[in-house]
Amino acid sequence: MQEEQQLAAGADRTLLLVDDDEPFLRRLARAMEKRGFEPVTADTVAEGRDIAQARPPAYAVIDLRLGDGNGLDVVETLRESRPDCRIVVLTGYGAIATAVAAVKMGAVDYLAKPADANDITSALLSQGEALPPPPENPMSADRVRWEHIQRVYEQCDRNVSETARRLNMHRRTLQRILAKRSPR
Repeated sequence: MQEEQQLAAGADRTLLLVDDDEPFLRRLARAMEKRGFEPVTADTVAEGRDIAQARPPAYAVIDLRLGDGNGLDVVETLRESRPDCRIVVLTGYGAIATAVAAVKMGAVDYLAKPADANDITSALLSQGEALPPPPENPMSADRVRWEHIQRVYEQCDRNVSETARRLNMHRRTLQRILAKRSPR
């Protein structure tokens, strides 16, 4: 496989994994180690940023929502410490707005959980020449609405009150929508 050949070439295979789901983090670290990477794990934004500054890795897989903040802060630190780092952002709360923000900050891909190690490896090693296949099921109307709310929320710098005002909805209603997982 081309991916394994790229890793076998003696290149830097350091990999930072940042996720607050401990069992998932351990499984992913073992799976990525089997694929030739040298994983280092962190479960907080602070720990991820410390590792990114002290020993910037060649690759990184970062969860978007962490217990102590936003994974995009780790992406920003990685970009400052090592501009050539290939970063994949993972999240259980997939939204177009956050995907755009992640890519603008320097992530090479954005995957929704649950993503398996093969998908993550492909995203980390892809050179961008192949387009992903189109979705088999298009977004539902509820999903389109949710994506719009997420986009406005990101444009308002994650300010709930401002987003609610612009969407002409009650702030508490917006908070409930933002706290839920995305509709299918």
